[in-house]
Amino acid sequence: MGHRLRRVALVLLGAVLLGTVGLSLGSWYGGRGVTPPSGDQAQSLAAQLLPGAVPGDSGRVVRGYRWGVHLAADDLGSGRESFWYDDGDDCGLSEQFRRSAGTQGWQGLRRVPGYLCDGWRAERDGMTVALEYSASGTELTIAPAAPGTFLPSTVAGTLVGAAAGAALFGWVARRRRPVPLLVCTLVTAGLLPGVALTWMVLGPGIVVEPIWPVWPALAPLLVPLWLVLLLVGVYAFPKRETEPSSRVTVVVVSVACALAPVVLAAALLFMFVGAQPVQGWP
Repeated sequence: MGHRLRRVALVLLGAVLLGTVGLSLGSWYGGRGVTPPSGDQAQSLAAQLLPGAVPGDSGRVVRGYRWGVHLAADDLGSGRESFWYDDGDDCGLSEQFRRSAGTQGWQGLRRVPGYLCDGWRAERDGMTVALEYSASGTELTIAPAAPGTFLPSTVAGTLVGAAAGAALFGWVARRRRPVPLLVCTLVTAGLLPGVALTWMVLGPGIVVEPIWPVWPALAPLLVPLWLVLLLVGVYAFPKRETEPSSRVTVVVVSVACALAPVVLAAALLFMFVGAQPVQGWP
């Protein structure tokens, strides 16, 4: 019974790890082909949605940069226009945005929880507009909407990755010890940083902040880790599956388990440093 439960746990672990990788790749593939709004188009939409409101920081451009990775011109999230407003404490812009979006044919109007007031998000003609409240102020964001292939591609990538991970870990789980423990530990240690960061940024804002750049951003840390784990795995992999667990295998597994939180902490620090604003950036 215990052996069966361990096998099921390994299958689920493989499905989660590679399913997350597939989700990231699927969202990247399905999010290609979008066209960022021009400055004039964004200003026109802002004036229509919030007539009479004067932004304090007009046309703040954020283009093609997520998690330290430069996106291609046709990637989802490659360009957006942001406008900042001073709305005080009466949430007047929120109600104005809701009324304007309703009368101008914007679809899928939904509430966005905010810092002092709730904002709104809506879509129309391949564009997404969102009014959000945060500690920094009130922000109106205009960005391309997700293309029609985005959701099917993301779901397909997730399912294919989860199936591959379940099959791989299920096959390994049927091997004799210590093969399952060694292989699954090394694979988990190599994928855990990217998987953890992907789930940290995954959420309702996926169509605005794409998740796939997490992996290219972590590449300088993950590639050396994968090379080390590959060499360790080749050295420690038993020549015969009937051999009992050796002292070398125990040491290898312990080191691999210890590397995961260290690399994850380094990745978080790297992401934090890279996310700091550059002096003089608008």
